[in-house]
Amino acid sequence: MKSLEEKILADGLGLGTEIVKVDSFLNHQIDVAFIRELGAEFARLFADEGVTKVLTMESSGIAIAFATAAALGDLPLVFAKKSATNTMEPDFYAAPVRSFTHGVTSTARVARKFISPADRVLIIDDFLAHGEAALGLAAIVEQAGAALVGFGVVIEKRFQGGGARLVERGWRLESLAVVQKIVNGQIFFAS
Repeated sequence: MKSLEEKILADGLGLGTEIVKVDSFLNHQIDVAFIRELGAEFARLFADEGVTKVLTMESSGIAIAFATAAALGDLPLVFAKKSATNTMEPDFYAAPVRSFTHGVTSTARVARKFISPADRVLIIDDFLAHGEAALGLAAIVEQAGAALVGFGVVIEKRFQGGGARLVERGWRLESLAVVQKIVNGQIFFAS
């Protein structure tokens, strides 16, 4: 998506060889109009999949997942919680998830009542690095017996291999921007 690549270059920052910092519009401050545009693009890409629910991981995936769910006709949006809370349902699906950004492993949890075997689930997230969050969310969908229609990712860092891990399993992956590499802070996109 050319407008996303342009926004990453204009407002983002490459740090070292592995980090794309886009906190000015995606995961610290939200550019609402632009996020709405990204959600509309995911809705267009997955329009024929019969999606019934959108699933993401808290917290930075929620904004883009919300925009996608809205663009798909105000579908329910479910987000996995990374920590147990006092209000969490006692009956939930769970999967371990390692965060590239935070360097910790947590347990993603979704109450069983929110995903059923009748659902066709689209997983949406802001980033795809090593694929740990995506694989954890896919495991939750599988535990529920629901159909996984695919993954929509705003920024895929191809050099970290997560996309390949998903595609190897036969899953559909739609990445709006694919970063091939970062060299001296300069971001290079896959052609």
